[in-house]
This record gives sequence, C-alpha cells and structure tokens, in this order.
Amino acid sequence: MAEQLVSFTPLAAPLAPVSTKEVFSDLQWKTLLSLADTVIPSVRGPRGRRSRSAKVVPQAQLDAAFETIKAGIPGPDAATIATQYLEEHLTSIPEVRQALQRLFTEYVHEEGRNGLSMVLNALNTRAGSLLLTGSLTPIHDQPFYVREQIFQSWADSRLPPLRSVFRAFTAIFKKMWVTFSPALYPTVGAPHVPVYGTPQDGFKYEFLQFPPGEQPETIETDVIIVGSGCGGSVAAKNLAEAGKRVVVVEKGYSFTPRYFPMKPNEGFNNLFDSAGSVTNDEGSMGVLYGSTWGGGGTVNWSASLQTQGYVRREWANRGLPFFTSLEFQDCLDRVCDRMGVGIESTNHNKANRMILEGARKLGYASKAVPQNTGRTSHYCGHCTLGCHSGGKKGPIETFLADAANAGATFVEGFKVERVLFSKGKKGKVASGVLGTWTSRDAHFGVSGVGAVQRKVIIRAKKVIISGGTLNSPLLLLRSGVKNSNIGRNLYLHPVAIATAVFDEAIRPWEGACLTTVVNEFEDLDGQGHGAKIEGVSMLPAAILPIYNWRDGLDYKLQAAKLPRSAGFITLVRDRDPGRVYPDPKDGRVRIDYSVSPFDRNHMVEALIASAKISYISGAKEIHTSYRDMPPFIRPAENSGNSPEGINNPALQAWINELRRNAPKTSEKVMWASAHQMGSCRMGTSPRTSVVDPEGQVWGTKGLYVVDASVFPSASGVNPMITNMGIADYISRNIAKTMDLQSARL
Repeated sequence: MAEQLVSFTPLAAPLAPVSTKEVFSDLQWKTLLSLADTVIPSVRGPRGRRSRSAKVVPQAQLDAAFETIKAGIPGPDAATIATQYLEEHLTSIPEVRQALQRLFTEYVHEEGRNGLSMVLNALNTRAGSLLLTGSLTPIHDQPFYVREQIFQSWADSRLPPLRSVFRAFTAIFKKMWVTFSPALYPTVGAPHVPVYGTPQDGFKYEFLQFPPGEQPETIETDVIIVGSGCGGSVAAKNLAEAGKRVVVVEKGYSFTPRYFPMKPNEGFNNLFDSAGSVTNDEGSMGVLYGSTWGGGGTVNWSASLQTQGYVRREWANRGLPFFTSLEFQDCLDRVCDRMGVGIESTNHNKANRMILEGARKLGYASKAVPQNTGRTSHYCGHCTLGCHSGGKKGPIETFLADAANAGATFVEGFKVERVLFSKGKKGKVASGVLGTWTSRDAHFGVSGVGAVQRKVIIRAKKVIISGGTLNSPLLLLRSGVKNSNIGRNLYLHPVAIATAVFDEAIRPWEGACLTTVVNEFEDLDGQGHGAKIEGVSMLPAAILPIYNWRDGLDYKLQAAKLPRSAGFITLVRDRDPGRVYPDPKDGRVRIDYSVSPFDRNHMVEALIASAKISYISGAKEIHTSYRDMPPFIRPAENSGNSPEGINNPALQAWINELRRNAPKTSEKVMWASAHQMGSCRMGTSPRTSVVDPEGQVWGTKGLYVVDASVFPSASGVNPMITNMGIADYISRNIAKTMDLQSARL
C-alpha cells in the first residue's frame, strides 16, 4: 500500500447538507405544498379555524375520531396528544420542506422531476387547470374539500400522468409524515429506540484514508471486492483467510452499533440507497436495498431460509448441477453455522404467534423461520434501521470481521466508476477498478462539508463485483462489457401487504419482526410459483407508507390503529421478470418492472389466506395494499369466533369480491420489494446469461459477480442464505484458481 495511507475508526454520522438549488419555482412549491396538506391535512370541525390545510368534517365525525384516537393513548396527556395528532398537517412540520428539497434534488431522476414540474406548471395555467381539475381556478386556491376531490379523482384518471402523480405524491407525503411527525409516535406509543437489548460497540473497523491530490492515487492488491454486503463479505472472508491480499470498497459508510437503530430520517438517508426512495418506472413499487457497510445484511430482518429443493432442481435443470450437489448444501450450512442460524431461541412476538396459530387452525403448512442471531434470543423489531445489540449476526458481526482479522483492507465512501481491463491472449482481462473516494467530514460524519474527494485506481489480479442486483449490472455496462442479458431477468419478489386490526394491544414493533412463514401457497402452478406469507416489520416508518390513502382523516385513523395491528407480507415468487437499466441522463438505477397478471393472481390468493388467518384469530378489520378493495369490517353481531369460522358469509362475500375484482393492472396495488435477484444471472451460455457456472463474466477473465444478481431465477425465499452460499462456492474456487496460477509461475 502507498505510504501516505492512514486508518481511523469512524464516529458519528450527520446528514449531508441539502442543496440550495431550488428544484421548483415559488408557484410550483405553493401548489406542491397545498397538495401535501391535502394528503396529510389538519382535521377540524365546522367551528374550528378555517384554513387551506384543514379538512373540515361534521362535528360528530370529528368527536368520534377524537374519542377513538384518545382511547388508544395511555396516560393523562391523551386528549392533548390526540388533538395535536388530528390538527397536525404536513407543512406544519418544520423539517418537511427541507426533506422534500433533498428528495427532489438528490433522489428523483430528471425525467421524474420534469414530469412533476410539467404537471405543477399546468395546474397554474387556466387551460391546464381546466384540463386537469375541471376548473379555471388554480388548485392551490381551491377550498380544501374541492382540492381533495380533485386529488382523489386522479387515482383513476384516464390520463396516465395524473395517475402517476397521484401515486408519487401519496407515497412521498405519507413517507414524509411518518418520518418527521412529532405527533405520530406519541399517538401510537412506539418508541424511537428499542425497549429491549443493550447497545454494543461492535467490531472496531478501520478504513483507508487518502490525502488530497490532483492525480489518481494507485494501490495494488490481489483481489478487489466491490461491495460489502452478503455476497462480498463472504468472498472477503474466504479469500483473506486463503492468504490473498483483499481490498473491499463500499460506496456507503460504516456506523457502529451504538448509532443503531437510527431515527427514520437518518436511517433511510444513511443506510439505504437513494434514501429508500427508489421505485419502479410505473411508480407502483417501492424498492428498498441497503447502501451501507454490510449492505442488505445490516438492514434486513434476520430471516435465514435455505434454498428449497424445487428451486434447486429448477436451477440444476438449466445446466447448473451444482445446485443439487452436496457441495452447495455444504456451502449453505457453512455460512449458516458462522452466523449461528437456528430456531432454538426464537422468541415470537404476538403477531408472529398469531400467524402460526392461525395457520394451525386452518391446516396450513407453516413453520418458524431460522434467524441469524447466534442461536440466542433477539427480541428486536428495529433492525431495519440497524441492530444496536449486535444480536443479528450479519456481515458486520461475522464475515467482515473475519476478513479484517485475516488482513483484509477496507475503504468506505468509494464509488466505483468502471472496471479496468488489460488485453490478454484470450480477450479482456480484468485488472482493477477506477473510482472516486469521498472522505468523512472534519467531524468524522458524512455531511460532505470539507470532505476530501480523490480519484483512486486499485490494481488487482481478480475483480469481484458484489454491488447488488440493481448496481452490479450497471457497473458492467459502464465498464463496456457487452452482453444483451445484463440487467435483464430482474426478479423482485413483489410484496403486497395485509394488516389485521384487533381489539387488544399487539404493539407489533416489539420483538423480532419476521419469525414465521406460511408455505401452503408457495407452489400454486405446480412449477414452484406462488406466494409465501410472512411477518413484516411494523415500525411506523416502515409499514405506514404502504397503507392505502383514501382521504386524510381515514389515513390518520388507520395509522392510529397500528398498536392493535398485525401485518403480513405476501411474498410472490415471480415468474415474469423485468429489467434494471441506467438512467439516460445521470446513470442512476432505473427499474422497468410491472407485476404480471400471472403473479398478481398469486398475490390475491395469498391476501385471501392472510385474511382467513386474521379472521380465525379474531381480527376486527382486515386491510390490504390493493387500493380498490375496501377493508373487511367484522360484523358487530359476529364479534367473537363462531363455529362456522372462515365460512362466515360476510367474510366469504369479501373474499369473492376480491377474486372478482382482482387488480387489472399492477399500478392498482402499492407494492414493495426488499429482494432483488437475477440481473446478471448464471448460466451455461452467454446467449442466455451474464456469468458462467463459476461466477465469471462471459467474455472476460478475472472478472466475477458475487451477489444475488447471479440467481438463475427468483429464489422464492429471503435471498440472504442463497446469496451467501453461492458466494462461498465462487470465492473458494477463485482462491483455488489463484493458487494454481501462482504454482505455474
């Protein structure tokens, strides 16, 4: 290594400053903020002070809403908190304007900004206003009730841009509110930090620092690994322990467990790519993926399911017999053993116990989900914003620490621009990477103020790309790799949400969030496609943005029921893929994906099964993230469980209605994806795949992809263990290859 490199241990992590460049004009902002207060309004009675941010409802309706909310708030301040909650509107929260500025300047691509700007401009012209609202009066000058009716009408407008604006604005404004609301957390009673567990220091990582300079710094190593997530961390451990010089670079930054769990704003900005704001092109699906030290393994929910037999056979039948070999099983077992995967100490929270017991009553196949928690109890539902106790044994607690102990070198804040190649006898040979390193600021945070930026070239004998399914193919394309399959065959495990509301307190943010799975519906077509039902993280910032918005009061009332709610994800093993591609303007991730009718049908069956589990468990209300389906409300005369169970006529009528009115388009559902796979898939020919059976990119030497993008199709289970098992296999083979090459010299 160059002599001028030094190391340090990172400390705190303030957010980067917001750009001062205004993305919208004053008039556009006025329109935008009026729509923000339409989605999250102040709710008042007819005698209250009128304002353009106030939804005025009949006094009896307001009184009923107030009493309902107050009843769920313990303590002497319940009336004050309930009043603040109802009267709070989005633009009354000081941080919102700045957060919207950050979102639109940093995370929304130019095409999206231009589309929103065009609509906002049109709303401020007479002709545009008449076309989009049916009135010559600008929408921000309309009374609230008119503005709300106009906005609601956009959900099913015949004009696709208006439908897109409705989806975008409801998603953005809901997320802003649950992230910054002073009233929400006291109302639902959820703490910002876990009640259980003791914060730990964690492993003390050190990261290379580069001095300022005009010319690129150059360092040399045996192996460069791009990405520190589930695939890259396993590769780093194996290659470092095999005696290779290993450098791991990560575009995100490292935070010790004492800074976990972060508050929603800091967590989304520091732990997720694009602050968790990535969506598919049609705007129907939020796509969450980690961008921090440890990648997705730092923010996932501990679920450690191994690849199932029918998926392994499917992959083997594609010419990849490794997946049905004992060797692959050994790889899976090895990574599970290192993380202490098991169910012995699983402590189910109320929601997960309800799923298991409800499935038992209905005769559905179900089981506990193994956890990567060192075979110890891990009673923490906050891990999607970082695990403070160190109980989750993800990459930062295991494989990366092992790699460090074996001599690996780490660089954070390093964005790789392209892979470097040299010419060999048989074509292109990977020889390293070129990227830009951004230091922490003067206070060791990531504000960017006073940070050093430096071009860095890392020369290496082998290059491993572990940037994740959405970033790895884009790096290949930037590097000039030619293969028509790059970015295609993208599987996302599309998820729709069901929530059940009970009379009693559930406090669903407590305890491990995903410890059960219902397997009954995982093979609905006889070819391994269907849906699993699992528990879901019920932190307010994670779940409430997926709730349907019908009007501002309804949304606040539904959110206030969170303490009495349990959630389900209907995890579809998608048959029909999409693609990831670079934005034509700035190269950022773009996702062309729409859930097909085939896969939507499987989602519907899983929602129905979730409703049955909820009903047999005593739920009073059942809601879904399918906007056109009204919630099921249990009839008052059937407040308990009658002998007829799920044969109850009201429930059956609701189920029949859901089947009859299954979503005709993907955009009717608020989807989510936390599993991305397949965009650099493994295969036996460059005509159908991106990497060969050893993970090497076709048409190159020494360039490998080691992450979930190499999956031949959707895994059907939470992909962490499958990803790590494949990484274990590929990286061990790379070490053997390097040993053989060294022996020949």
